[in-house]
Amino acid sequence: MNTMTQTAPTYTLGQLVFYMLRLGTFGFGGPVALAGYMRRDLVERLGWITEADYKEGLTLAQLAPGPMAAQLAIYLGFVHFRVLGATLVGLAFVIPSFLMVLALGWAYAHFGGLSWMQATFYGVGAAVVGIIAMSAYKLTTKTVGSDKLLWVIYLTLAAITFITESEIAWLFIAAGIIGWLRRAPPKWLQKGSVNGFAVGLLPAMSGALSGLDIPLLGHIALFFTKAGAFVFGSGLAIVPFLYGGVVTEHHWLNDRQFVDAVAVAMITPGPVVITVGFIGYLVAGFAGACVAALGTFLPCYLFTVLPAPYFKKYGHLPAVKAFVDGITAAAIGAISGSVLVIAKRSVIDIPTAAVALATVLLLWRFKKPQEPVIVVAAALFGLVVFPLLHAH
Repeated sequence: MNTMTQTAPTYTLGQLVFYMLRLGTFGFGGPVALAGYMRRDLVERLGWITEADYKEGLTLAQLAPGPMAAQLAIYLGFVHFRVLGATLVGLAFVIPSFLMVLALGWAYAHFGGLSWMQATFYGVGAAVVGIIAMSAYKLTTKTVGSDKLLWVIYLTLAAITFITESEIAWLFIAAGIIGWLRRAPPKWLQKGSVNGFAVGLLPAMSGALSGLDIPLLGHIALFFTKAGAFVFGSGLAIVPFLYGGVVTEHHWLNDRQFVDAVAVAMITPGPVVITVGFIGYLVAGFAGACVAALGTFLPCYLFTVLPAPYFKKYGHLPAVKAFVDGITAAAIGAISGSVLVIAKRSVIDIPTAAVALATVLLLWRFKKPQEPVIVVAAALFGLVVFPLLHAH
């Protein structure tokens, strides 16, 4: 029975949009924390969304590529207000943090050479390594657990990401297919799956398009759309993918700038993926920021709105779940590998090693997400220590 259409909403679309605007402005702690806030407020406190609809939204957000918290928000907008609700809620959730990274991008581009900016990010970069390490640990224990097949996928991807310092998109799909063939061997190979078909098509399309001589904004649009369409798992899963494209392949940013961009994502509320706006700004100004953000969020929007009506029917098939488990293990493996890659760039001396270690210990000791507090403390630490070390 379709619960989506059973009950009339007890709230207006305006109320939900305002809620998402507020969450996008003040919601810190990464995708898992943001999903938790939505459950606490919309399901438990306000009773706007049923537990069943919330769970379905969360499952779809985990199944589809793209930033999980943004997709969950889009799905919750779809529950009672269909495409209009999904669109407005998605925009309300993403725009506050996008405006913040634009402002930070402007400041960074204008003052990035100044010693206070370098000093701030000296401390913050190291804290980011600790935050990502802790996030990778939590995701690993929660998702991979004691599953031998998923461990093999996880370790393989972690090693490949560390060695190549880039993210190889087709390996994610391969991991999903391995999980699916091992767990739920198909009787319906002829039918295929729409998402699998789209995902198989993307590398072929991007291969054909990369040979064309398109202007910089075109390259940015293409790269970030590919990133948005391929990245499964938490928002941090996009980090190794972006590193491979932005630093290794296109040389748009150097290592230092890239780590700073990840740090900016940690400082701002809302989805971690919003760092694409900052990167886009550094590469091609305001237009670059808009194109990068649109490219990243459009696939996630479509992957939520298009399957939403069918998801109740097909989302629970063992084959779909096995495919996604494989991809998720691969994504978390890639995050773990990228921790080591980013650590090589950010943990450069004893003080930065101390900051990274302190971050891990604090997040280990205190369960509540305090990433923003840690990032601010690390920035202040950098402001004090960096000038002392680089006095001469």
